[in-house]
Amino acid sequence: MAIAACTTTVANVPPPAPAPVAYHPVASPPPPTEHKTIVASASWYGPGFDGHKTATGERFSSNKMTAAAKGLPLGSHVMVTNIKNGRSAMVRINDCGPYMKDRKLDLSRTAASRLGLIHDGVGKVRVKVIKRPAGAPTCPSKI
Repeated sequence: MAIAACTTTVANVPPPAPAPVAYHPVASPPPPTEHKTIVASASWYGPGFDGHKTATGERFSSNKMTAAAKGLPLGSHVMVTNIKNGRSAMVRINDCGPYMKDRKLDLSRTAASRLGLIHDGVGKVRVKVIKRPAGAPTCPSKI
């Protein structure tokens, strides 16, 4: 009986190409939020308002570093700089206002004093938002 030998020849065949991968565009993360800075006209208030409730429900004190603002969430912390003299102060927004058409910020007497605004009563300031509490209500009108 004759035995026939089988020989298998392996050819150099490249492996099959991988299945195409579906790439879905992914939005790149937004850039870090920059602190909003604006230039606005500011005044101060206090006489006759001590003890009155603010929009946050706390009692107003002209001795605290607070302000009333339009368009900023209540509880926001802002750095206010008097453009005329360069003096700065950190204040917390605790009330709505001011109600004068050309003004965006009403400072407590103590804050206005630190900025050197008491004598003039009104001045141009730079307002830089440092901290905005999430979900806090905002007084109407853009700042």
